[in-house]
Amino acid sequence: MRYVKWTLIALIVLIVGSFVHYTLPQHDIVRVVGTNTERTIIPGNRSMFWSSGEASRDVQFIQTVKANGKTMEYRNEDTGWGWPPYFKFDTSSLYTEASDAESDKANPEWYSMTHYGWRNEVLSIFPNAIAIKPVAGPDAKIVPWVNIIILTFLTIVILLIWRMWVQFRERTIDPLVEDAGEAWDAVDDKADAFKDSARDKARGIKGWFAGLRK
Repeated sequence: MRYVKWTLIALIVLIVGSFVHYTLPQHDIVRVVGTNTERTIIPGNRSMFWSSGEASRDVQFIQTVKANGKTMEYRNEDTGWGWPPYFKFDTSSLYTEASDAESDKANPEWYSMTHYGWRNEVLSIFPNAIAIKPVAGPDAKIVPWVNIIILTFLTIVILLIWRMWVQFRERTIDPLVEDAGEAWDAVDDKADAFKDSARDKARGIKGWFAGLRK
């Protein structure tokens, strides 16, 4: 039972952690190398990783290269009033900014690309670009203030919920379990007393028959 409990806790932590990591904004320092629009067919089992439920549509993409030479591609879609709550309606403006930010290896220009989501080549999913702004160079550091604030708030909420649960268990569940245990012990005691009484009666009857035979 203990292993089941910890397995369940680990599974919950994994699911919640993945959800938070996918949803919270992330920052990549990149060099923009191109932008384009592609007709994209989105399988139904992957629609959760896209902003629209349409199976086939034109999607804007932003191609970039990181300082270590690895490529990273972003989709550029409005989130509207849906989830996650970025309220992004400036897809066209961001596309124009990204196009204007293109540079080559000879004269690189570095930008901080704010996005959410994951890049997975096997599943053909892309992070969604939220904003782009110039930085001094490839070693620029971005302090994720939004993530710090949100994670701090979530930690406080989780601790409060955990404390409330502990108090509820101590005040309500534990006494009920204790009372149930005492009641069960009382039943056991009565059952034992009944058995002893029945045994004594049986011995008495047996002795009485033995006396008659004599």
